[in-house]
Amino acid sequence: MTTEPDSRRPQIDNVASFSEIEADVQARSARIAWATVATVDRKGRPRTRILHPIWETVDGKPVGYIATDRGSHKGKHLAQNPNVSVSYWDQAHEQMYVDAVAEWADDAAEKRRVWDLFKNAPPPLGYDPVMIWPDGPDAPSFGVLKLTPWRVELFSLGDMFAGKAPRVWRG
Repeated sequence: MTTEPDSRRPQIDNVASFSEIEADVQARSARIAWATVATVDRKGRPRTRILHPIWETVDGKPVGYIATDRGSHKGKHLAQNPNVSVSYWDQAHEQMYVDAVAEWADDAAEKRRVWDLFKNAPPPLGYDPVMIWPDGPDAPSFGVLKLTPWRVELFSLGDMFAGKAPRVWRG
């Protein structure tokens, strides 16, 4: 068994601009909708959960938002370590990995804007947040996590079979 990389296939296809993968990022996240998000607990151990991010492009860079309860375990984890890893996968074996820094978006206007993003997006990405927060975007438990990626990777089983490398953007 060899441990050397396969030199026949490029290891990574670094993209210079997020615009080169933006359409694929939007398509995969909208189609798959649910992602596994990992945080690090207060003892330094990884912890994952399924969440529902929504993505925009702001000033040529990706920005994600997650509507969630501020009092959750992930909130406590993020207070100690704001780094998250977000992983999407579907049955066609298309993957998207996002490494980001998370912070709470506490501005009331921004919370309402993100609320509307989820409410107005088509399913399966969109949903009416009132199902979870009947008191609306001003509910005390309604929180918005803003994700600022520093790395986004796209890959698929089809790419692998075609000898293509993962496409990676770094912010």
